[in-house]
Amino acid sequence: MSIKIYTDGACSGNPGKGGWAAIILDGKDQYNISGCENNTTNNRMELTAPIMALKKIKKKTEITIYTDSKYVKNGITDWIKKWKLNNWRSSSKKTVKNKDLWLKLDNSCQKHKVIWKWVKAHAGNKYNNLVDYLAVSKTK
Repeated sequence: MSIKIYTDGACSGNPGKGGWAAIILDGKDQYNISGCENNTTNNRMELTAPIMALKKIKKKTEITIYTDSKYVKNGITDWIKKWKLNNWRSSSKKTVKNKDLWLKLDNSCQKHKVIWKWVKAHAGNKYNNLVDYLAVSKTK
């Protein structure tokens, strides 16, 4: 059976106080995890959520991760290939922003078969709405 994970990040100010959250759906079980950082960015929180969720999955399995961040989805499924070839340099020859987190996320994904899906934010998806609520509540 595959696991589904919904992730989100939020920031009050950018940079500012940030929150991340993930909902892990494993069969009939649901686990909500979340956390915060004082001086961070929205993109760092968006990346932290799937990293922390994948840490919770101990056995190698198929996982579908749902994110409303095109930055995260496009970064991990497409852009990262070019970054690796270009020694972690962007198209503008600068070091890739949030490289530390991209490395952690890439490493975490190697341990499982991860499928990435983008979901539209605030569009009535029950779990996307809940994970958004959890992430935003950490920024208060």
